[in-house]
Amino acid sequence: MLGLPDDIHAFLFDLDGVLTQTATVHAAAWKDMFDTFLRAEADRTGAPFVPFDPVGDYDEYVDGRPRLDGTRGFLESRGIGLPEGDEQDAPGTRTLQGLSRAKNDTVLRMIREQGVEPYPGSVAYLRRLRDLGLPRAVVSSSANCRDVLRAARIDDLVDVVVDGITAHRDHLVGKPAPDTYLAAARALGTAPEHAAVFEDALAGVASGRAGGFGTVVGVDRVGQAEELRAHGADLVVRDLAELLPDAPGEAR
Repeated sequence: MLGLPDDIHAFLFDLDGVLTQTATVHAAAWKDMFDTFLRAEADRTGAPFVPFDPVGDYDEYVDGRPRLDGTRGFLESRGIGLPEGDEQDAPGTRTLQGLSRAKNDTVLRMIREQGVEPYPGSVAYLRRLRDLGLPRAVVSSSANCRDVLRAARIDDLVDVVVDGITAHRDHLVGKPAPDTYLAAARALGTAPEHAAVFEDALAGVASGRAGGFGTVVGVDRVGQAEELRAHGADLVVRDLAELLPDAPGEAR
């Protein structure tokens, strides 16, 4: 009925790129922050400026991960080590916290200016689940998750939110570790083997697989179906509407 095995009774969704069209906004915000920093580093050290790749670098180092982990992971890939800093560091300070705050300020500004649109197929799928009385959670590394859900007008379609604020409060390790998805399954009262994870990020798919979830659905928005499968997706769709019984096409 919903394109998944009959023993799946709960549904856990990533936010950016799965439910809302905000993954490209995040990629642009990361590029803005990193390129500003990398230009300054090039001027400071005399090394060549090599910009952040909003596709390759984004997918490999930051997509789906907690903000600090993304900042740290990308900089380490360039051989740059920075102090952690403090949560009160001003945006742009030469610390992991300062750069992460700069990225967050940029993405919030872009969301205010551009708004947030959900994917129509995802809204249709959430509504079908709600009408059937099936439990639904959003699991996101973003501390802005609830604001984005409200801006997209889909906050009433989910029962549980596990986000960056939850992870910080409850000391949950971020994706690709399974902790946040497991916390959402517990909150829904469902064992992982009876829950499905929906993810567009490679780290998120790996998180669902590591958690022993019954089905991991890769959502391929950018042409990375094989990579999603390699990281643990059981099936890959371009849009969640493909899983509805009256939708054209089929899962891959």
